[in-house]
Amino acid sequence: MSEKVWLSSPTMHGEEIQFIQEAYETNWMSTVGANIDAIEQQVAELVGCGEAVALSSGTAALHLAMKLAGVKAGDEVLCSDLTFSASVNPVVYEGGVPVFVDSEYETWNMDPVALEKAFELHPGAKVVVLAHLYGTPAKMDEIVEVSRRHGALVVEDAAESLGAVYRGKQTGGLGTFGCISFNGNKIITGSSGGMLLCDDPEVANKVRKWSTQSRESAPWYQHEELGYNYRMSNVIAGVVRGQLPHLEEHIAKKREIFERYKAGFADLPVAMNPFDEASSTPNFWLSCLTINPENMGKQVRSDQEVLYQGAPDTSTPHEILDSLADINAEGRPLWKPMHLQPFYRGNAFVTRDGSGRACTNAYINREKMQPVGEDLFKRGLCLPSDIKMTHDQQDAIIEVVRKCFR
Repeated sequence: MSEKVWLSSPTMHGEEIQFIQEAYETNWMSTVGANIDAIEQQVAELVGCGEAVALSSGTAALHLAMKLAGVKAGDEVLCSDLTFSASVNPVVYEGGVPVFVDSEYETWNMDPVALEKAFELHPGAKVVVLAHLYGTPAKMDEIVEVSRRHGALVVEDAAESLGAVYRGKQTGGLGTFGCISFNGNKIITGSSGGMLLCDDPEVANKVRKWSTQSRESAPWYQHEELGYNYRMSNVIAGVVRGQLPHLEEHIAKKREIFERYKAGFADLPVAMNPFDEASSTPNFWLSCLTINPENMGKQVRSDQEVLYQGAPDTSTPHEILDSLADINAEGRPLWKPMHLQPFYRGNAFVTRDGSGRACTNAYINREKMQPVGEDLFKRGLCLPSDIKMTHDQQDAIIEVVRKCFR
């Protein structure tokens, strides 16, 4: 293909430039303005929460959620293991200690059974941070119930799942605090930016204060607590404001991409990323696949390199990814689990049977079960999921994947 097919790039519609122009013409180019006010109201109504605070990034939202949750130095926080590092790093910003909780196969998200085991092993944990992976809602009823029983609050990393629905309610509004992202690859983009979602106006105003350097209401610059430069620009908010009316359109196109891949791979030894149709509707942000275990080719990974060897009826994620790159299409490996990341290898990690890692280089009954996140990372990849991709381009991608198993 002469034109590159991206994993997930921004799709612009024209309204965005009108709101950017409005910010320019009214000279509201900083961190206040009509665009910010509008998207805070619109997102709160969309998600069904009381308050939405526009911030510079989803990571900033997660950081301030850790402050709201009262995370202090040495506090253990139970976190999704199979996720991007931005879900977890804000715990460390506040001096907390992430404890990683394995995934389950039904949604690839945090396993409620493993979460219960994590509370047994780490009873002092009072905060849970979970990500809705690739736009698929986690098993929130079970996770919230387990967390409440142990006196812990739930922070949702809904950066990938804006517009996804769990039992009739949008992700981001299912926990104590929700965090969303408008990064350039997300289903709705501002090029950057994010939001913290909550129900309490006092909490929202505290976040607004913290995010504007904690300036007090005084005639001079008065600061009585630590602050941050985390507020969203009114210009960025203009982009988001122009994007938001197209959310359902984007979700529909993402779903079509997912369904076309699923049909195209129906007779291959692979499976698409799953979801519970009875309880949730994903936003289908990224279409992913896993190779069946018996059809995995030989593959060896170091921290930064990979070697693989294919054979008839088998393949590996990196063989597929390299084959996609050959036709100018972008794919990615699944997220590498946090407990495998060099920076976090010393942290505790819990699976549903209580195996995993208790501390640095200390393994408990590791033979009993391969961690789900490790297994998915080994066998999985993210397919090109850009909504500007044509049917012909997707057909070419499907054929490349098929050839990898011949």
